[in-house]
Amino acid sequence: MTKPTFTRSEFLRGGSFLAAGALLGASAPSPGVCQSPDCPRSAPAGGNQESAIRLRPYQLLCMVCALGENGAGPTQGKLKEAADAVRRQPDVPITLSCNAGDVYVYQDPGPADDTPEGADFNRKRDLDILQRMGWAPGTTLPARTALLCLLKRIPTVADICGYDTVISEAWKGCPKAKSGFYEKAQQAGVAALIPPRTEEAMAAEKKKSIEALANAKEVTIRPHILLCAVCQYGGGTRPPYKEDNLPELLDLILHKNPDVLIKFARGADWMICAPCPARVPQLNACVNVLGSGGLSNEKRDLDMLQVLGLTFGTSMKARELFGLIFQRIPSTQPICRRDNPCPSVWWDGCGESNLKEGNANYEKGRKELMEKLGLG
Repeated sequence: MTKPTFTRSEFLRGGSFLAAGALLGASAPSPGVCQSPDCPRSAPAGGNQESAIRLRPYQLLCMVCALGENGAGPTQGKLKEAADAVRRQPDVPITLSCNAGDVYVYQDPGPADDTPEGADFNRKRDLDILQRMGWAPGTTLPARTALLCLLKRIPTVADICGYDTVISEAWKGCPKAKSGFYEKAQQAGVAALIPPRTEEAMAAEKKKSIEALANAKEVTIRPHILLCAVCQYGGGTRPPYKEDNLPELLDLILHKNPDVLIKFARGADWMICAPCPARVPQLNACVNVLGSGGLSNEKRDLDMLQVLGLTFGTSMKARELFGLIFQRIPSTQPICRRDNPCPSVWWDGCGESNLKEGNANYEKGRKELMEKLGLG
C-alpha cells in the first residue's frame, strides 16, 4: 500500500480544515486590527475579546440544526446570542456543561436549559454527545474547534436526539430529530456562522508580505515550517505560491541572499504566513486541522527548537541554520508524527502521514537543498 504524502497546500485543504465543505475559515479581521509588518507578532495578552460562552452539549447540535433549517442559524434566545458571538469572534471559548453528577457535579448547570422531553432524556443526550466526542463535562474549547470537531465526529443526530424505536413518552426525543436539518448543515458546513478568509484579503496580504520579505534584513518565521518548506521543495512546489511564502523564502536564500538572517518567532507569523487561508490575523493564530492547528504546531516548534538546541528569538544566517537542521533532523518523523485519533485537538493529517515514516518529500528536498547550499 502506498504511503500517503501531504504537501502543505494539500494538508490545509484536505486536513479536515475544509473537510465538511468550506467550513470554518478565519473570519475577516475586525476594524483596527494591525496587519502590517510592524505589527506585534504575538496574540494579544487578553486573548479573545468576547466573553466565554457556556452551553449544554445538545445546544451545540441545535446551533447546527438551525443552520440546516433556515440557513441563518438560531433566531432567538440564548442560542442566537451564542451564534452572534461566534460570528463576531470565531474562536471565542465555549464551555460545554451538563448534568453529569458524580465527580463532575462541580460543573452541573441544573435543569434551567432542559428541553420539554424530560430530565433523563436531556441528561442522556448530553452525555451521549460528550462520549462520542471524547470530551469531559465542563470541557472548554474555541468555538471553531468545537464546531469543526463536532461535525467531523457526529454526522447525524440519529440515536442522539431521537430514536427509531420509541418505547415510552419519556424517550420520544426532539421533534426535529428526523427532520434532516442537522444532517443538511453537517454536509454543507457552517460558513454562515464563520466565513473563510476572502480571496481578496489573502491576495492583498500575499502582496504586502512578499514585498516585506524581499526587503527584509531579518526574516521572522515559526520554526517548524522550515521543515514544511523543505517538504514543499522536495515535492516540486516553486514560487509563486498562493497559500504561504515558504517557496519565496527558499528562492531568496538560494538565488539572492543565502546569509539572510532568520529569526524564530511564535505563532502564525505575518511575514511567511500572511496569505494562509488558515491564519487568524487578529490572533496571529493557525486554525487549520479542525481549528486546532496552532496547538499541534506549537508543539512542533518546541520539539524542533529542543532538537536544535535553540530558542524562540534565536537569529541565524539561513545557510548556517539549514546546515544545523539538515544535520540534526534527517526525517520529519520525530518532529511531525502524531498518533492521536481524530478528532483529538492533537490530531492532524500531516502528523498521521508521519506516523511510521517521515515525509519522503522532506528527504528529497533535504538532499537537493544540501547540494544547492553547499552543505553536502
